[in-house]
Amino acid sequence: MDLRKILLVALLALAPAAWAQDRFIVVSSTTSTENSGLFKHLLPEFRKTTGIEVRVVAQGTGQALDTGKRGDCDAVFVHNRNAELKLVQEGWFVNRHDVMYNDFVIVGPKADPAGVKGMTDAVAALAKIRDAKAPFASRGDNSGTHSAELRLWNAGGIDPQGTWYRETGSGMGATLNTASAMNAYALTDRGTWLSFKNRGELAILVQGDRRLFNQYGVMLVNPAKQPHVKKEMGQAFIDWLLSPAGQAAIAAYKIGGEQLFFPNAKP
Repeated sequence: MDLRKILLVALLALAPAAWAQDRFIVVSSTTSTENSGLFKHLLPEFRKTTGIEVRVVAQGTGQALDTGKRGDCDAVFVHNRNAELKLVQEGWFVNRHDVMYNDFVIVGPKADPAGVKGMTDAVAALAKIRDAKAPFASRGDNSGTHSAELRLWNAGGIDPQGTWYRETGSGMGATLNTASAMNAYALTDRGTWLSFKNRGELAILVQGDRRLFNQYGVMLVNPAKQPHVKKEMGQAFIDWLLSPAGQAAIAAYKIGGEQLFFPNAKP
């Protein structure tokens, strides 16, 4: 066998492995979906169905959207609906879809120095925390959770300032660790809270306000702006999330018997 035939045989042998390695997409998503353990539950099911690997970049929603705008991922899976729709209108992303929801809760020390335990008005609870100057740990990272927190402060006409208000600049898990160490109040999504192990003296104190609703959406990075985007595989991921199988997989993810996310994709 001459050298050319040997090289051809070698290339053909390597081709399936190279093809398999290229069967992946990058999804930029939130620290809450990562910290909650949702992706460890979902992605093996998706790969089993499609053969496509998903590599997740976990960031705050603001950073995740910027990652998509730069074309450094193929799809985004985040939770700041207004910001998402604005970027679709601007042409950065294609066809935003609702995927699932849960809610935010305010956690804090069981001693509850601000006296907010059992309240269902999140804005009034934050006002009491401010009045008591009780420690509050904020993500401070332009994430979906941080944006939701700022909307609540703004609804109460409050500009949180002072040594009692600590911005961590970190993801949800890290911010909860800070709150636990400080015995501070914090706003968190319920999914991350249910999976969080280092609670210390923290407990859920405020929940049930409709303003604590937390919607997640998914979008494809616009291939017209970023031609290198893996359009077909990215769309396959989105289609699977929205399908009965994907929605059932989301609903099936539980910790201690408690469901973390509730599917609500539109048919």
